[in-house]
Amino acid sequence: MNRTDRQFALVEELRAAAPEPRAARWLADRLSVSVRTIERDLAALQESGLPVYGDRGRRGGYVLDKDRALPMLTMTTEEAMAVSVALRELRGAPFEAAARSALSKLVAMMPQQDLERAEQLVDRVRPVNAPPGPRSAVPRPIQRALETGRVLKIRYHDGNDATTDRTVEPMGLLHGPRGWYLLAWCRLRDAPRGFLLDRVHNAEVGEESVVDRSVDLNPPGATDAPSLRVAG
Repeated sequence: MNRTDRQFALVEELRAAAPEPRAARWLADRLSVSVRTIERDLAALQESGLPVYGDRGRRGGYVLDKDRALPMLTMTTEEAMAVSVALRELRGAPFEAAARSALSKLVAMMPQQDLERAEQLVDRVRPVNAPPGPRSAVPRPIQRALETGRVLKIRYHDGNDATTDRTVEPMGLLHGPRGWYLLAWCRLRDAPRGFLLDRVHNAEVGEESVVDRSVDLNPPGATDAPSLRVAG
């Protein structure tokens, strides 16, 4: 069993046992390798971001947090190449860091010849539907607010050089020629607004849940980008 297959098997053993821990010795016997090999594999998985934790209690072992890890997927060569190309095109996108992490995991399991084919493909694939906007990252609080459906408290510096404190209800992310925007219902303006991420400061997730609102960003007859007023 090669290293990639062994790590897949190791994750599945931990997933099947969760939330109960599995000792390194038990895992080593199960996969017919040494305890040192298991510990090295577990360290590599932890470094890649997989939520595997060591439990040093009386029933010590390793535990996988299933709520924070998706099941391993079996991909064909063509599927892995397609995902690889797509992830590389997220350079400059709000979730670029997560895309890089996912790509590194995918690269680790792809045969060398497929990696070379993916490199050739990515050089030939270019988005043409919109000019690339500036690079901008999504602050972690904004990601959490979108994931949990909570309101967001922000300080926003608008295009008129005015700064306001606002409570907004995040709805999504939009990309435009000036970069990435947070689409949100602004309680100050009582209307949907687009907040340029580079102008959002001191973002904090609130306790309230967002209201389920219906906002039509593509009115009848619209053929271009969504019609959205930038916050001001």
